[in-house]
Amino acid sequence: MERTRVAGIIFMNGGIALMHRKGVLKRKDMQEYYTFPGGGLEEGETLEEGTIREIKEEFGIDVKVVKKLYELKSEKFNQKEYFFLCEYVSGKFGTGEGPEFSNNPKYIDSGKYIPEIIKKEEIKNILLLPPEIKEKLVEDLENRNI
Repeated sequence: MERTRVAGIIFMNGGIALMHRKGVLKRKDMQEYYTFPGGGLEEGETLEEGTIREIKEEFGIDVKVVKKLYELKSEKFNQKEYFFLCEYVSGKFGTGEGPEFSNNPKYIDSGKYIPEIIKKEEIKNILLLPPEIKEKLVEDLENRNI
């Protein structure tokens, strides 16, 4: 069965809120990178509800979904990903309490999850996954489409 993953693109404090992944043991090819906050949908959730929940879990903030920006189908991971432009509403950034932060042994090979805000002009210089979405985002930022 195809998995559905949702992620948020949140502009905050002159940058974009991303999850910095460090010391990722399960990926020998890539042990440090950035990714958009998000995850798999839970049963009965809409795409928007899943996005809001995942961002709350990972960053500890409440957001409002503004619109869908990108879609990506991954044969490799048998999943479809949706990337939503989100607007910060409230909460203290970096206070997420999702399973990634629980010291659960299940996540030991996943490394550290560090919430960071990366300046818009720095996005093109970092390793941001997935690369197809990074490319579209950089292009949209340069063309001032978002």
